[in-house]
Amino acid sequence: MSVYYKTITLEPTPSVEPTTTIQATSTVTETVTAIPESTLTSVSVPMETPTTGANVAPTESPVDAIETSVSVGLPPSSSTSTSATVHQKVIVPAESTTTVAPQPTTAAVVVSTSQAQQPTTTAAAPSASTSASSSSSSTSKSETYSGEATFYGGNVSGGTCSFTGYTLPSGLFGTAYSGAQWNDAAQCGACVQVTGPSGNSIKAMIVDQCPECEATHLDLFQNGFSELAALSEGIISIDWSFVSCDIDTPLVLKNKEGTSAYWFSMQVVNSNEPVTALEVSTDGGSTWHATTRSFYNYFENDSGFGTDTVDVRITGQSGKTVRVNNVGCSSGSSTTASTNF
Repeated sequence: MSVYYKTITLEPTPSVEPTTTIQATSTVTETVTAIPESTLTSVSVPMETPTTGANVAPTESPVDAIETSVSVGLPPSSSTSTSATVHQKVIVPAESTTTVAPQPTTAAVVVSTSQAQQPTTTAAAPSASTSASSSSSSTSKSETYSGEATFYGGNVSGGTCSFTGYTLPSGLFGTAYSGAQWNDAAQCGACVQVTGPSGNSIKAMIVDQCPECEATHLDLFQNGFSELAALSEGIISIDWSFVSCDIDTPLVLKNKEGTSAYWFSMQVVNSNEPVTALEVSTDGGSTWHATTRSFYNYFENDSGFGTDTVDVRITGQSGKTVRVNNVGCSSGSSTTASTNF
C-alpha cells in the first residue's frame, strides 16, 4: 500500500462550505478544506490506494471483474465549481481464470480416445467370421484334395461324432477328420474316397475328430491305412474327395439319453451324405422349428417341443430332404426312416 499527498489549488468562492467530508464504502476517504481568503490555499489530501501487485489466489471457476468507483465532489457555485473523482478498478488477474481451462480440454481428449478404441475391438469379429466361411467352403464335394494320411486304432462308438453302437456297413472304413475343419460336426457321417501313393483306393466314413490334423490330413483307422500302404510307412501322401456312402439301407434317427418333451436331442445315423439341418414340426408339417447342431453331432433344442411325438425333416448336403412322421421323443429311442438320401 502507498500513501501520497495531492495538492489542489482553489479559487476563493463564498459558496463553498468550510469543510466537506465524503467517505466511500471502500474505506477511501478524501477531505477537502477550503478557506475563503484572498490568498491561495494549499490543501494536502491523504489518499490510500491499493497497490496493483496484490496477490489473488487462482480459483476453480471464472471470477467476474470487480470495479470500485469513488467519487468526491464539491457543491457547485455560481462562479466556480470544483470536483474530484477517483476511479479504483480491481480486476482479478487473467491467469486465475485460465488455470481451469486445460481440465475440460484434457477430459475431452480422454473420452475421444476411449471411444475410438471400441470400434477397433469390435472390428475383429467380421475377420473371424470370414475365416470360418472360407474353411467351410474349402471342403466342397466337387473338389479333390491332396494331403497326408496317418492311422490310429479307431473307435466308432467312442468317436466325437457319437455314433455309439453303430457298425460301419461292409466296404466302409473309418477315419478321423481335421479339427481345423470340424465346424460343429458338420461332416460327421460323410464319406471320402481316398487314393494312396500306389493307386489303391478305399472309401471311409468320418466318425471322429483329429484335433491336430491340418485341413487335408486324414487319420485313418488302421485297417483302412493298411489297404493303401504298409503300416511301417507311418505317413503317406494321398488324394481324396467327398463321395456318397452308397448305403442301401434307410437312415436312422437316434435320441440322446434324457430326451423328452421338454429337452430335445437327436442325431442322424447311417446317412448317405452329411446332414445340414434337422427340423421339427408339432402341427403336422404346417410349421417347422430349427434345431442347433452340437459339437458332438446331435441336433438339439434346450426347451423341447412340448409333445411326446414330432414330425422330423432332415436336409442333406445335396439339398435333398427326408421326412419321418410320428417320431417319439423318449430317452434313447431310435426310429428308422423309410428311405435314405
